Amino acid sequence: MPVSVYRVFGMNFHFTRGPQVKHLIIFFLTLSLSSTVYAQLPPPTGNVKDAFPAQKHYSPYAGRNFPTQVFWGDTHVHTGNSLDAGAFGARLLPEDAHRFARGEELTSSTGLKVKLSRPLDFLVVADHSDNMGFFPLLQSGDPKMLADPTGKKWYRMIQAGGQKGVAAAVEIVQALTENSFPKTLYLAPGTAAYRSAWERTIAAAEKYNEPGRYTALHGYEWTSTEKGANRHRVVIYRDGAGKVSTMEPYTSLPPYGSPDERDLWKWLQSYEDKTGGRILAIAHNGNLSNGAMFPVADTFTGKSYDRAWAEERIKWEPLYEITQIKGDGETHPFLSPNDEFADYETWDQGNLILSEFKKNEMLQHEYGRSALGIGMELEKKLGVNPYKVGFIGSTDSHTGLATAQEDNFFGKHSGAEPNAKRVEHPMAKVGDAEYTGWGMVASGLAAVWARENTRQSLFDAMMNKETYATTGSRMLVRFFGGWEFTKTDALNRLPANVGYTKGVPVGGDLTKGPDGKSPGFLVAAMRDALSGNLDRIQIVKIWVDSTGKRQEKVFNAVWSRNRRVGDDGKLPSVGNTVDVANATWTNTIGSPELITVWTDPEFDPKISAAYYARVLEIPTPRWTAYEAKRFGIKMKKEIPMITVERAYTSPIWYT
Repeated sequence: MPVSVYRVFGMNFHFTRGPQVKHLIIFFLTLSLSSTVYAQLPPPTGNVKDAFPAQKHYSPYAGRNFPTQVFWGDTHVHTGNSLDAGAFGARLLPEDAHRFARGEELTSSTGLKVKLSRPLDFLVVADHSDNMGFFPLLQSGDPKMLADPTGKKWYRMIQAGGQKGVAAAVEIVQALTENSFPKTLYLAPGTAAYRSAWERTIAAAEKYNEPGRYTALHGYEWTSTEKGANRHRVVIYRDGAGKVSTMEPYTSLPPYGSPDERDLWKWLQSYEDKTGGRILAIAHNGNLSNGAMFPVADTFTGKSYDRAWAEERIKWEPLYEITQIKGDGETHPFLSPNDEFADYETWDQGNLILSEFKKNEMLQHEYGRSALGIGMELEKKLGVNPYKVGFIGSTDSHTGLATAQEDNFFGKHSGAEPNAKRVEHPMAKVGDAEYTGWGMVASGLAAVWARENTRQSLFDAMMNKETYATTGSRMLVRFFGGWEFTKTDALNRLPANVGYTKGVPVGGDLTKGPDGKSPGFLVAAMRDALSGNLDRIQIVKIWVDSTGKRQEKVFNAVWSRNRRVGDDGKLPSVGNTVDVANATWTNTIGSPELITVWTDPEFDPKISAAYYARVLEIPTPRWTAYEAKRFGIKMKKEIPMITVERAYTSPIWYT
């Protein structure tokens, strides 16, 4: 065969002609070129380390190791499995609640089509642990229920419907709260009926939980109402069915449970010890506790608290539900007379069942803002702050429907779902005292900054208090504290990148800073696309002064349009574009977003303080305005028709 001669690397190579020759030539040429390049590289020097600088991402979204998403949810929804919800007409069960929260259109218990404007990211079905599952059995005419004379009476009243059904609901709730519930009707933990109700609740959450898209957190409500005082806690699990099903919920009624929260904490500890799982509790409606929510001494014994109690309280209860249907819980005008926005959806008649009316001295132990100050007082005595809580909102809906939006509000319970007369009828009536129908509040939502939408990530964020509450709007809010923030940081379009680099997020602590420096706070908010523009962002500061007296002050940090703070420290009103008759408004006032770096002008490095941000929207129509428009109702003068939606961040502490 023909032979060719090729010269490579200064040597002659003889090849028989063929396709293999080309491949060999390419191999040698490549090797030759590589060798030439390598021969030209200088030997390593002491500067070789500079060839590998610390990596800086071109993409500002790459390599972030902090929570970058806010997830919206409701940690407090009751279904027909709750004794009172069922009594008031709720026929939707846990499966329905999850389907609705995920964005499905449902038919409500009163036959109305209903759907959320946008799905929620997570939900806790928090049915009452006492007598869980009772009402579906009663409503179905279960023979064991009808064998009891009281059970038969309640069944007939409920079948009659209308106000007789409402009267039955009130009787049932009163019997439970007054510990006079017929023993033959009571579904206690350990019974087959109770176990069945709990297992169905667990199964519903497992069915609809979809990590990354929708999180169904397991939970229930422990409903202590000793002497009518609201001491309720929502219990939330980090875990799945395997651990959650190990123990049935703890109840508040002896002999199966206890109305004392310390016994609840013992049960929470026993759950963690037995399963290796994680669990927390969230208190709510301090405004109906008549001073029992944030006390300074044991309300059962009158004895002073000790350090061990304070450690247990904050260990198990890192969050407070600061706003919901039964009133807003930030503050009260009696406690905050200089705060022009303090009187927001105030419920202050008395305890939960209106058996004892409110006294002014009770108020300080009922609201989130005053609780922060009381906590700092107790820390000086006990060495631990028991009320170092973050904030969330939720609905406490008893319809199975998490509806907190003003134009889509389905009420507290199914007896108060939309109809032409619901504003006239009491939400609940006890003797001559009542909660008005129009007084219900379309609130609130829980906003959680987390890494991902899973049970574990959301739970961990709640424990870290990286949360905020809104009264129903889905505005975005970021709040950071630090010593190195500058005014130019407010120009950054990604405030979290700066916030986590230079400071601490909500729920965090600022310790002693550089001498002569005051803490700065980077705060940013962006409006909800379906709600009003933003009016202002305020920073609320709480501290205990050198004389031991609690203090508070509200600072206007940043606001919309060209307004100036007056000599009295007040900012002029943003205005009002609400057209009440047509239940609408225009976003021609306010701003779609606000951001600033605010520095405490009155900082004293010797005094601990707590700071949180309050974001206010421009005025928008209240749910009662939509009611009037849709049903053609003329409302009474005392019924409010306009609201100012708001957000409350968890605090940042200077310690």
